[in-house]
Parts: sequence; structure tokens; C-alpha cells
Amino acid sequence: MPLPRWFSSAGQTRQPPQIKRFSDPYYRFQSVAELELAAKLGVKIDVNQAGVDDWLRLPGLSIHQARSLVELTQAGLQLHCIDDIAAALSLPIPRLKPLEPVLQFCYYDADSVATVKPVNPNMATIEMLIRIPAVDLYLARAIVANRTVSPYRNLVHFQRRLALSSQLVAELMHYLKF
Repeated sequence: MPLPRWFSSAGQTRQPPQIKRFSDPYYRFQSVAELELAAKLGVKIDVNQAGVDDWLRLPGLSIHQARSLVELTQAGLQLHCIDDIAAALSLPIPRLKPLEPVLQFCYYDADSVATVKPVNPNMATIEMLIRIPAVDLYLARAIVANRTVSPYRNLVHFQRRLALSSQLVAELMHYLKF
């Protein structure tokens, strides 16, 4: 029996082409069959941490629907099952059921000390900002003073306006939301 092209004759296996394609975070699944294969290969999307790009990987979801789901989860809504997604999008459950193999429903306790609570630097007080690791009183004051000119649009804009090093921004990016 001939070996598949992705199987090495030296006895070592290389990744099948599907694994490489499915592991690309920007690859959009083309069909339910492809989605089921990706699930068997271990691809999972944590619905309560998913971004717009994650939701857009799923066949049949629009950018509007993806943005709605992200806005809801960022506002603190926890999605516990496929029924919650269907209700949030006003869609029938059977339409979303084929997406279920790659969806992972994890619960995050907002009151846990282990849960990062991002703050909006355009709205946060100095006291809120100094609770962020790597933000001292001087930087917190600079953030508040600089936003009076105009709000920060995104992380890159924030970094440029405050002339922050890439190392500091790497430490801060998980604690900020715009």
C-alpha cells in the first residue's frame, strides 16, 4: 500500500497539509466537513476569548456577527453553550450546530485574581492605571494627561503618543482595551 505524500520514508511523519492549513489562525474553513476534520486534528476556538478573526474562521458567520459576539464577551457576557450563541445572534440553533465541534466553552471567573481585567486608558483613573503591572504613578499621569488632547485609538497609537518602548507595550497590552 503506498504511503501518503506527507509520510516520510525514514519513518518520521511530517505534518499533513491540512494540519498546517488549519493551524493558520486566519484560515477560514470552507465547509462543515473541513471544520469536523479540523476538530479531529485538535483545532479549538474558545468562545469566551475569541476575537473577530477567530469567529470569521467559521463558515457562514459574517463580520457583523463576529463583531457582535466579541463585543458581548468583552462586555462580560459568558457564553456557556451553542444555544447562547444562537440567542445572541438571533439564529436558529440547528444553523449553528455544525460549528460545535471546534467550539470550546470555557468559564472565566471575573472576580478571580488570576483573571486579567483590561482597562480602557481613555476612561481609566490614575488609581486604576497604577494597578496595572509596569505602570507607575508617572506613567499613569502621562496617560491621563495625554488623552485630554484626543483619545487613544489603539495600542499602536497609544505607544507612539507616549513614546513607549516595545518591551513596555508588550507588558501592558494584555491589560489595556481600546
